[in-house]
Amino acid sequence: MSGQQHGRPPGRAPKGRDHLFRARLDWLTKSGNGRLIRGGLRGLEKESLRVDASGRVSARPHPPAIGSALTHPYLTTDYSEALVEFVTPPRSTNWQALQFLCDLHVFVHGRLDGGELLWPGSMPCVVDANAEIPIAEYGSSNVGMMKTVYRRGLGHRYGRAMQAIAGVHFNLSLPEAFWQAHWEETRSRKPLHDFRSERFLDLARNYRRYGWLVLYLFGASPALCKSFRPEGHELLTELDRNTWHAPFATSLRMSDIGYRNKTQARLNISLNSPADYIAGLAAAVSTPEPRYTGIGVEVDGEYRQLNANILQIENEYYSPIRPKPSKRYDERPTVNLRRHGVEYVEIRTLDLNPADPVGVNQNQLRFLEALLIYCLLADSPPISPEEQREIDRRDLSVAREGRLPRLELPRAGQAVPLRRWGLELLEQVRAVAELLDTDGNDYAAAVDAQREAVEDAEATPSARLLNELRSDKQSFFHYMLGVARSHHEYFSALTLAPARAAELQELAARSLEEQKALEADDTEPFSRYLARYFAET
Repeated sequence: MSGQQHGRPPGRAPKGRDHLFRARLDWLTKSGNGRLIRGGLRGLEKESLRVDASGRVSARPHPPAIGSALTHPYLTTDYSEALVEFVTPPRSTNWQALQFLCDLHVFVHGRLDGGELLWPGSMPCVVDANAEIPIAEYGSSNVGMMKTVYRRGLGHRYGRAMQAIAGVHFNLSLPEAFWQAHWEETRSRKPLHDFRSERFLDLARNYRRYGWLVLYLFGASPALCKSFRPEGHELLTELDRNTWHAPFATSLRMSDIGYRNKTQARLNISLNSPADYIAGLAAAVSTPEPRYTGIGVEVDGEYRQLNANILQIENEYYSPIRPKPSKRYDERPTVNLRRHGVEYVEIRTLDLNPADPVGVNQNQLRFLEALLIYCLLADSPPISPEEQREIDRRDLSVAREGRLPRLELPRAGQAVPLRRWGLELLEQVRAVAELLDTDGNDYAAAVDAQREAVEDAEATPSARLLNELRSDKQSFFHYMLGVARSHHEYFSALTLAPARAAELQELAARSLEEQKALEADDTEPFSRYLARYFAET
């Protein structure tokens, strides 16, 4: 297996990787360049289902009072018309990103109709997915139609229930000054643009290797409504007559009950180089898939999906981490990546944290940032097909039974105790956190706070949630509905600063006008629009 050593004792980190990490850490520390890794940009994307006062998925359209889901920069919808997506602009600190996310929640909560609430958990409660989960509508413009048809396709391919699962995405970039200094320090002969993209791919490979720790530490979906999964699953047992649970699960959202599916499992899009990644995505969006051909594309005058390929578009690829191009250019993602390179990474493995009104907290973001920079600094050899299979087994094991006592994980062909490996990683990540700590930012403290959870699985969010369900003797549904009501009270008691309130009000009104203008100006037939879009290479 590429980059792995098979003769060392279980639980020991490869010496070569540790040496390279220490060398890069020393360079950052001694040169004073450590300050550069503190200057990146962070962004958050958080999904929440709108539900009615009784907890059922809302049948109401996206509230016009918060703007157009098509054109609003910060308030849109994901798969469903009821699945609100909050998007923060890039911010220079995690606190600023969280504050903006909080402001968006205050704005939305003040404009929900009919006693609506935002569901605080990743796993929804749905009785009849096809009847209860409305596909998002974006109007009659071609770009709006494309977004709606894409979601129709997702429903046909994976089922609507899976598309109602919610999570938090964390985006991170590093400043140009860091890349310039790092490029000069390595004496790379590649153009800076290509060097940066390759190093982001190094980071992404290591996140695949170590992302299991995020599932363990922050997974918060060990239980779900029986209405969501009426037929059960071999992993699930009854917690009460309305609730399934997996006794040692951390994140059913990231398990085979959630986002994993067999068709995409066969993709194996390589992160070993930018060229490999782009080629893999390009092939997936242009290769027909027999299972999807049977669905049909345009049937009786209505589009069921954009095409019958393995992926309709690049965003259909479900991956724990995505290398992303700049959003400045209005191009297809693969075209954008090829022309402009990777500018940030998007982490997609965070469950909604019901204990936090916005679904995520500062300690989580600080830890994630330190982990991602560790992934950048550590050696990152190519991932072989054998290692990728091992990564997949490991992630699934942690999602399904990460809190199992004395659980061992596969690493380089050997079994390593989760606890031992987790503590090793925390030690490495803490060294990065110390570099990030300035002005009381508490990155090291955020890493230290995770040690308790690694040493004692009962301290994880997933265990705490199950313990609360048991102690309160509440079903998953009634517990989450109570949390939703509590969060609504919390945000309803907050007041936006006048400038932020005016900004969001203006954006809502402007976005509605922008959608109208798009629809008025759009005369091209939808079929021609699609053909032109997919012809872009």
